[in-house]
Amino acid sequence: MEKYAAYTDAFSRNGFVVLKPDYRGHGNSEGLSPGGYGSPAYTIDVLNAVSSIKKFKDADANRIGMWGHSMGGHIVLRSMVISKDIKAGVIWAGVVASYPDIINRWRRPSATPIPLPSGARRWRQALIEQFGTPQENPTFWNSISANSYLKDISGPIQLHHGTEDASVPLEFSEKLDKELKAAGKESELFEYPGDDHNLSANFSIAIQRSVDFFDKYLR
Repeated sequence: MEKYAAYTDAFSRNGFVVLKPDYRGHGNSEGLSPGGYGSPAYTIDVLNAVSSIKKFKDADANRIGMWGHSMGGHIVLRSMVISKDIKAGVIWAGVVASYPDIINRWRRPSATPIPLPSGARRWRQALIEQFGTPQENPTFWNSISANSYLKDISGPIQLHHGTEDASVPLEFSEKLDKELKAAGKESELFEYPGDDHNLSANFSIAIQRSVDFFDKYLR
């Protein structure tokens, strides 16, 4: 998507090889879009992208980092639990809560700028109908939460979140930061007073911190 050009450009200009995948059913990618929360499809797509960039002759397979915003942050966290290939992760305004917290403590704004497919809209209802609520079946909901496996995280994580984010609660990043540290993992959290979901007022400093983080752990 063009709106992420400024992000990819910042990393490219600082010497990083950048691959920005489209999820299935998005952009020029084939297939149907199932949404990022009720299906593992997008995480599978991203992990396949990681495997493909390892074959690119100009990329160092031992120094792969992943950046994600909003739902992308959810996928970064899941990917870093699964794959040891990802050495560092940066997450902006990420949906990084456990599934019980996502179900009970998060409702997206009613007006969304991009129409969602019915499967993406209904994921909560569909999973609850099949497996019960988090209160009724905590074993299932914890089993699909990356937060249950933070000891398996493949590298340090940097979190960014605006205090006036109307799309994703700040508490998600704050709680993950504490959970990562409790699991003995490296984590740092930057909060931006008064800023929104896109960190519009602090883009320059947030992107520089992101570049510096990758410089520290990937160079």
